[in-house]
Amino acid sequence: MTTQQAPSFEVQTSPEETSISLSGTWTTLHLDTVERPFMDSVLHAAHSIVLNIANIAKLDTNGAWILEQYRRKAVADGKTCSISGAEANDQILLTTVGKRTEEKAPPKPVPFYISFLNNTGRSFIEQCKITINIVGFLGEVVTALARSLLNPRRFRVTALFYHLEHVGLRGIPIIALLSFLIGMVLAYMGAQQLQKFGAQVFVIQLVQISVLRELGILLTAIVIAGRSGSAFTAQIGAMISNEEIYAMKTSGLDPVDTLVIPRVLALIIMLPILGFIADIMGLLGGALMVWQSLDIGLHGFIIRLHETLNIWDFYVGIIKAPFFAIVIATIGCFQGMQVTGSAESVGRLTTTAVIESIFAVIVIDAGFAIFFAAMGI
Repeated sequence: MTTQQAPSFEVQTSPEETSISLSGTWTTLHLDTVERPFMDSVLHAAHSIVLNIANIAKLDTNGAWILEQYRRKAVADGKTCSISGAEANDQILLTTVGKRTEEKAPPKPVPFYISFLNNTGRSFIEQCKITINIVGFLGEVVTALARSLLNPRRFRVTALFYHLEHVGLRGIPIIALLSFLIGMVLAYMGAQQLQKFGAQVFVIQLVQISVLRELGILLTAIVIAGRSGSAFTAQIGAMISNEEIYAMKTSGLDPVDTLVIPRVLALIIMLPILGFIADIMGLLGGALMVWQSLDIGLHGFIIRLHETLNIWDFYVGIIKAPFFAIVIATIGCFQGMQVTGSAESVGRLTTTAVIESIFAVIVIDAGFAIFFAAMGI
């Protein structure tokens, strides 16, 4: 059995240069005793250091790493360090270790405005991609709806009535109550402000225009987006998590025909009805507050409402309902289809569906406001 020579080094120092001769076996099993004194020798070395490894019998990765650390420590102290006498294999090993362990420079700090613009741009592009996908999904829904009209046997009547009940009938109490309270608040604020100018008679007109043109249908759409749009996403997402969608496809059923079309149609049918109920309840809330604040009874409220009512105030509000319904149902079903199977995905996309639906509803409402203003309505 051959005994391997322990690693050692010998330092020869002159004013101009320090020469260190290494010998023995510089491998992992033999470096414990020599590593620390070898690394400390750099402190007392001259400005120029030469490591002569011609007498090293064996060098492994750990030994090469110690030599590389020594070289970097010398350079960090403002000295020069070179390695001489290396055989071809040792030189390849030293070069490889030097490249693999090369310290990367820390990234330069990015100015705040560049980071802000970068994040804003990425978010904008991401939202553009989502919008394009939603528009594509809407096209798929319209195509499926056309197929159902041409072939009524594909249509799911039972599912439609189920969603009419859940979207419409069960949503009436919350929409009626909120609209009633909004009408009261609107009339109260109007009475408080208009009384200062002796124009309290216009409170009824204020309530009428605000509720019929904007608040009635807008409040209804926002409530439906939070209530039914989120339910659509959660229901379809849960079906994907349970692999029910895959089972439907395997059975030859189209998920759009089976799941999306009944929901979209139910919302298109029920949102105008709910908007009408919201208008009535908003006017009733305004009438109650006008009676309390201005001592104008219900009969006087109706007479004044009849005198000032423009039927286009009602039409302007109710025309928006089908557009709101299509957007809310499409976004809710689209986000449900994007669920990847985890519960976290269902929750995240449900929240996303509500935010996107409300944002889209407000954008469409603003577009209608500009359109009606341009048309002089």
